[in-house]
Amino acid sequence: MSQIDIKSMTPAELDVQFREAGLPAYHARQVYRWLARGVHSFDEMSDLPKDLRRELSDRYFIASAEIERKYCSKLDDTVKYLFRMPDGQLVESVLMHYEHGRTVCVSSQVGCRMGCVFCATGKSGYARNLAASEILSQVQAAQKDAGVRISNIVLMGMGEPLDNYENVLRFLDLVSSEEGMNVGMRHISLSTCGIVNRIYDLAEKKYQLTLSVSLHAPNDEIRSRLMPVNRRWGIEELLTACRYYQSRTGRRISFEYAMIGGVNDNRDCARELARRLRGIMCHVNLIPVNSVKGLPFRKSTPAAMQQFLRTLAAAGVNATVRRTLGADIDASCGQLRRRYMGETVHD
Repeated sequence: MSQIDIKSMTPAELDVQFREAGLPAYHARQVYRWLARGVHSFDEMSDLPKDLRRELSDRYFIASAEIERKYCSKLDDTVKYLFRMPDGQLVESVLMHYEHGRTVCVSSQVGCRMGCVFCATGKSGYARNLAASEILSQVQAAQKDAGVRISNIVLMGMGEPLDNYENVLRFLDLVSSEEGMNVGMRHISLSTCGIVNRIYDLAEKKYQLTLSVSLHAPNDEIRSRLMPVNRRWGIEELLTACRYYQSRTGRRISFEYAMIGGVNDNRDCARELARRLRGIMCHVNLIPVNSVKGLPFRKSTPAAMQQFLRTLAAAGVNATVRRTLGADIDASCGQLRRRYMGETVHD
């Protein structure tokens, strides 16, 4: 019989497992606390009887994220991790330092199948979803390596979180559990390129996290060229889902907008974007697009970004230009893995 992923279990599920095995319930709570600390083996659970540790080792495995490569920025405190999963797959995470604490950006999939044309992750293709335990392990490994408490989590690394919906929801429940890492939902952001049906599903959960929508264009013509998902759900359908999400959760929505020179960064685009967002309580993050080898896109000039910002502000839209962190270590998702694997992108 194959071993079971114990770290992906909730406290309630562990209780059931232990009861069915005729084991005391308090042992289940002990095990869960150890798992929340990020232990790699049952032998580390020193307050459990040796016979129990041996029995657990036979039945279950503990997922972990092993540091394959680590890069520390000389410009700021940003740390980029390349983690190796139990099956050898590689994913990226980034640890960032802000005034309000430490934020870790984690991956939800190995690769991505959304195909956004300016994204390094998508150029590497898609391998598989990450289990809840594997997403959690990235947070734990970064926290242990840095020796600091992670106060904020961003699901904005490799992959599309809502394309791995069930595992991501399980991760959210685990990482926010008071018996686990106890990271509050208000300190978690989930990024999506716009999988509309799952936005409606997520709205019903009424989580108090921040929904961050990768918009990147003011209209269907530009967005469909940049993001294939827009051919399935157009901008108006996406924004209708965002309005519904807001009505169910009461949470402000964040819109990500990659500024691409000569594509989506002129004054007309800014005016059209402001019209689209009318009536939505939101914040727009303007992001200089990342330079990716083999891709033709270039970031907007500082003057174009400031003009775009002023146009949005004049229309009453709250917006800022995102601060760039870890620029000297390829801190944007997908680049480190591609470089490490020695991939060559051909035009």
